[in-house]
Amino acid sequence: MADVERSLVEEHSLDRDCTTLSRHVLQQLKSFSADAQDLSALMNRIALAAKIISRRLSRADLVEGALGFTGNVNVQGESVKKMDAYANDVFISVFKQSGLVCRLASEEMEKPYYIPENCPIGRYSLIYDPIDGSSNVDINLNIGSIFAIRRQQGDDIDGEATDLLQDGHQQIAAGYVIYGPSTMLVYSIGTGVHAFTLDPSLGEFILSQENMQVPDHGPVYSVNEGNFWQWDESIRDYIRYVHRHEGYTARYSGALVGDFHRILCQGGVFIYPGTVKKPEGKLRLLYETAPLAFLIEQAGGRASTGTQNLMDVVPEKLHTRTPLIIGSKEDVALVESFIQERARESKEAIASRS
Repeated sequence: MADVERSLVEEHSLDRDCTTLSRHVLQQLKSFSADAQDLSALMNRIALAAKIISRRLSRADLVEGALGFTGNVNVQGESVKKMDAYANDVFISVFKQSGLVCRLASEEMEKPYYIPENCPIGRYSLIYDPIDGSSNVDINLNIGSIFAIRRQQGDDIDGEATDLLQDGHQQIAAGYVIYGPSTMLVYSIGTGVHAFTLDPSLGEFILSQENMQVPDHGPVYSVNEGNFWQWDESIRDYIRYVHRHEGYTARYSGALVGDFHRILCQGGVFIYPGTVKKPEGKLRLLYETAPLAFLIEQAGGRASTGTQNLMDVVPEKLHTRTPLIIGSKEDVALVESFIQERARESKEAIASRS
């Protein structure tokens, strides 16, 4: 009897272990059509890039030239870490062989990278942040990669990729990879949010959590309070509120992917507001905030700039930035309420002076 039970457990385990990323995509789409197979192949390529980056990170301290800065400055005016450059090159190399992707747009590149041999048939664009939270690399803290897939619209003859300047609803898939105690890939193709954990012994991402849902309210607020005096008064009002009320816990790692993953799993809100001097904020719409907004909405949460649903924002350029308030519905709404209250008070003050 014990042998039979053990066999049943092993069969159940084997069945679960067989749910690989590519198989899961096809199951979600309930189709083996050309489009479904394309998406499955694209996710496989993203997974391959994640495996290569994960391997490099796991022994970065042992590889000469893996850590530190390159000495270059990217289009954002930020110093480029060696791991940023490495990860960016990995995505390019992996998708050169895909036959599906014509363009790759990255936070690290001023303009998209075109793969001419793919363009006649490759009608997809990969948009990505190769390494998010790169300041954590040299001190061995969690970091991530963020990605989105869009269909190319038009022929893009001038090479300006202006068709990418559309709202987040045009994304057909989005996700991230978190490199932590284990390497996890979380994705959505519009059928819920699903997490896969890399099993190094198999070299495969295996389904570990399906149909993830963010709680309507959570205890965590995640924000860099070191910028407190640079924010608009409305955000400071919210911080004062959580300081004075029980049930809130501050958690902030300096890596967007890690902080977002905590919110997705436990509930709460992540905030990266603009400042008085830079109201547009720091985070990039196409590469960071829109993909995460796609995910959080699929998980039952919300993403906002504070004044607008983030998925509705149309970028003016490839590297447009936006403030970000993302997480549980109730917590995002609470932050927005402080912004709305300050806006109302400002209008009333102006009206009273006129």
